Amino acid sequence: MLRKLALALFLMSILIALTWAQPLAANSPAPAAGATAVAPAGPAFDVKAATDAYLATVPADKKARSDAYFEGGYWLQLWDFLFGAVVAIFLLHSRLSAHMRDWAGRFSSWRGIQTLIYFIQFLAFTTIVQFPMAVYEGYYREHKYGLATQTFGPWMRDQMVGLAVGAVLGGIAVVGLYALVRRLGKNWWVWGAVASIVFMAFIFLIAPVYIAPLFNTFNKLKDPKIKDPILSMARANGIPATEVYEVDASRQSTRISAYVSGFLGTERIVLNDNLLKRCSPEEIQSVMGHEMGHYVLHHVYKDLIFFGILFVAGFAFLNWGMHWCLARWGERWGAREITDVAALPLAVLLFSIFFFVLTPVTNSWVRMQEYEADIFGLDAGRQPDGEALVDVKLGDYRKLDPGPLEEMILFDHPSGRTRITAAMRWKAENMAVLPPGTKPGKP
Repeated sequence: MLRKLALALFLMSILIALTWAQPLAANSPAPAAGATAVAPAGPAFDVKAATDAYLATVPADKKARSDAYFEGGYWLQLWDFLFGAVVAIFLLHSRLSAHMRDWAGRFSSWRGIQTLIYFIQFLAFTTIVQFPMAVYEGYYREHKYGLATQTFGPWMRDQMVGLAVGAVLGGIAVVGLYALVRRLGKNWWVWGAVASIVFMAFIFLIAPVYIAPLFNTFNKLKDPKIKDPILSMARANGIPATEVYEVDASRQSTRISAYVSGFLGTERIVLNDNLLKRCSPEEIQSVMGHEMGHYVLHHVYKDLIFFGILFVAGFAFLNWGMHWCLARWGERWGAREITDVAALPLAVLLFSIFFFVLTPVTNSWVRMQEYEADIFGLDAGRQPDGEALVDVKLGDYRKLDPGPLEEMILFDHPSGRTRITAAMRWKAENMAVLPPGTKPGKP
């Protein structure tokens, strides 16, 4: 986690890019071509009963397994944070960070080169120390719960590619930030936050075209029965896409997914092959309506604003915290000033504390966005039963029916119950109601 946190300002944008959204306001989606005509709800339809009927299709043992997997993730977030904090404190108190800085200084008198060499050492050390935990979380545990399809060799290959991407982006970021610190003095944190926002936007721009293909193969979707309705929905909602891409996600996991990402000419509509193999056309249409909602409502830009505000607050906290800590322990650590790259572990620790404490806030922001994208998707795709069936499938690795407080604090997506309830409510209010006794998912 420490390595990821060190790059959080820049790599976080890749994660955020898959979870765009913002409340619906004046923007209403145009209906998909061939959509079912809106009909008034009938008295026979019970939203709660329909929701419960969908949830009841999940066997008890499967639900228990999914709950255990998802709840285990809560603890992993805590242990990752604590372990990362221990590693950062060790680097500082052992003066290993100071020794790494001194060793980097032997190769060049230019501070930028010294910073880069230090960062490479830092990245290598934290990667090695945290490798056992990474194997457990990313490989062993995923296989234990039947969610992974990769053998260890291909999994390691992806880890090395991710490490290389992190080294390049993180190296640029760290060298750039320390240059700002040295040049701008006490106002460094303001411009550091601005630079981070710009860099995050840059990653939003390049990720779909240049980063994602490093991990998977993308091919144009050829099946017109799937492709044509998606492009029709895209045109109806003003999305400038002429192709739909299929990505071979099944070589890594069994998860279903799709996204509409990019901006300024890098837009892409992407479905993973698990979605195509496991879901009906109606389910796929519901998923794509949701993903198009993220794009049409300009959520990438709104995320830049939201996380940009957090970055400004985070850098202000970082500036205060580093001055406070270095004044007390800097001499012991061998890092007396903010401009000293040996204090990087402290910066990572403080930033990790800031975002860990704000986890409920960021979760709520993303969850709100996802819910509004669900509503947009229902309006655009008009497939409430398709939405409900997809939510049941997502229950393979997401807890379907949490308590209200648990969902509010720990969920970054609406729960399965919340989503299915919304779909059934939309169905009751916008479509002809099914006659009593009709099975869930049957139009």
